[in-house]
Amino acid sequence: MKNYKQTAADVLRLVGGDKNVSHLEHCSTRLRFTLADPAKADAAALKKTPGVMGVIASGPQCQVVIGNDVIEVYDELLKLGSFNAAAPAAASGGKKNIGGLILDYMVGIFQPLVPAIAGAGVLKAILTIFTTFGLLSSSDVVYQVFYNVADAALYYLPVLVAFTTATKFGCNKLVAVALAAAMISPSTSALLATEGGAYFFGLHIQSIGYTGQVFPSILIVIFMAFLEKWCNKWCPKAIRVFFVPLFCFAVAFPVGLLLLGPLGYNIGSLLTSAILGLYNTLGWLAVALVAAILPFMISLGMHKALVPYAVASIADPGFDMLYLPASLAHNISEGGACLAVAIKTKDENLRSTAISAGISGLFGITEPALYGVTLQRRKVTIAVVLSSFIGGLFIGLMGIKAFAAVGPGIASMAMYIDPANSMNFVWACVGFAISVAASFILTLILYKDEDDTDAPSAEAAPDSSAKPASCTIASPLEGKAVPLTSVKDEVFSQKILGDGIAVVPSKGELYAPADGTIESVFESKHAISMVTSTGAELLMHIGMDTVKLEGKGFAPAVKNGDKVQKGQLLMKFDIAAIQAAGFDTTTPIVVTNGDTFTVTPAADGAVKPGAALMKLEAVQ
Repeated sequence: MKNYKQTAADVLRLVGGDKNVSHLEHCSTRLRFTLADPAKADAAALKKTPGVMGVIASGPQCQVVIGNDVIEVYDELLKLGSFNAAAPAAASGGKKNIGGLILDYMVGIFQPLVPAIAGAGVLKAILTIFTTFGLLSSSDVVYQVFYNVADAALYYLPVLVAFTTATKFGCNKLVAVALAAAMISPSTSALLATEGGAYFFGLHIQSIGYTGQVFPSILIVIFMAFLEKWCNKWCPKAIRVFFVPLFCFAVAFPVGLLLLGPLGYNIGSLLTSAILGLYNTLGWLAVALVAAILPFMISLGMHKALVPYAVASIADPGFDMLYLPASLAHNISEGGACLAVAIKTKDENLRSTAISAGISGLFGITEPALYGVTLQRRKVTIAVVLSSFIGGLFIGLMGIKAFAAVGPGIASMAMYIDPANSMNFVWACVGFAISVAASFILTLILYKDEDDTDAPSAEAAPDSSAKPASCTIASPLEGKAVPLTSVKDEVFSQKILGDGIAVVPSKGELYAPADGTIESVFESKHAISMVTSTGAELLMHIGMDTVKLEGKGFAPAVKNGDKVQKGQLLMKFDIAAIQAAGFDTTTPIVVTNGDTFTVTPAADGAVKPGAALMKLEAVQ
């Protein structure tokens, strides 16, 4: 049984605690932390944490890849701390990673937009299918209702991006939204289209249509955020509620029309032109190359730099011929490779992981495949790169266009429907088939279990189906029993993981405190979890922060899935070596399913293995 509470607590501790988290959100597979001080995060320890598939750290942004269980871990994190959306302050005394900081802001602004834009794009594509097959007419009320809601996401894109930018910069969201709405209002559009041009105090205002534009809104809201902060410093508190917004409206809107709007419009045009220039220079080869390097770009988080381009391209000119088509070849290759691994491997755990990751990949979600299967296995990675290149070649040669900013996969193939070219969708489906077939066949040829030194071993799953029953838990250690509240780690002392008791060991031997099944011997060997025959889920965590020892000084005598009896040796550990490395050896013994049992300590002071440590009463 997966312990989401434990994973959440470990992750939060290793990113520096809730006070170091300026912002927390999640996507389909990752926890996205924005950290006040990136130096406080321990990426190496995070990677070894059970439940974590990978870590991507760049500047203030730390992405922790969880996989399909991300929502459950995210929900547990929300119970452990208070996370706000303010922009992170630069860590004092440290170097500012400008590239990482810019990427963090770009991701914070654009990532929340993707669901609305993707949903709208796919809805438009579905409507095109209905009209193509005569199921609906563009004059039907049903068609117009659905088309209008889909079109609104792009028409009002400046308003949406104003909201996300204001959220990221911590300024007044409604004032920001009002400024962006003013830029695209019919009255403003009519004013800018005045014959002979519009002039503001003698200064000419460029006639630009801002609907569907993102960069003008971003620049205006950033400018407004600084205005608001400056104004709040000197404005009397009694009139702030109306004067600060008034000041922002009066200054930011004219500056937006005269300077920031045209500047943002040109930035968007240049970005799109640059990407299209790459495509026009290298042609179909550009799609193949981007597809082939996407596994490494995604693992480093670099693909997020292409999100602004994709969003801008879907707004104008209305399609993308590089990033999203290349993503189709890569995503489907990840799915095909994982399914081939599932067929060829003899490892039951790997097979289960590969099947789940393969299905996710075919539906456009690649992180479980990347971090759970392919990047850990060199020959599978080679197969994915080759098949992505092959699929990308075909997609590039056919000049396939994408019309929605969403991860390409089975459920979103409608994003390739082009009302002006019915073959665009057909060729996209062929590209899908080529990519999945190439990756599947190449992986079957290249991959062998014996070549995989990092694959997990096949082990029996612990039996956690025991009916809860009252019982006594024995001490697993020789030493001194102390209250859990005295442990020098808030995760344990505040009983975040559950209630229990701690033992300061005098001998480096850990024994089974009851009959049961070993659920997990942590990869870093510093902790063991088990399920007793009475249904109690126990965590025995040797020392504080000892995950950083990476297994040094620990010698487990059991493995995942082993059936154990009370008093059986579970692990030997070197107390002197752990203390010499500067770590506290106090060992919490925690009941992690505390909602099932009431815990009462039964020992205080000296204890020996087998002596009563705590009594558990099953909650009826």
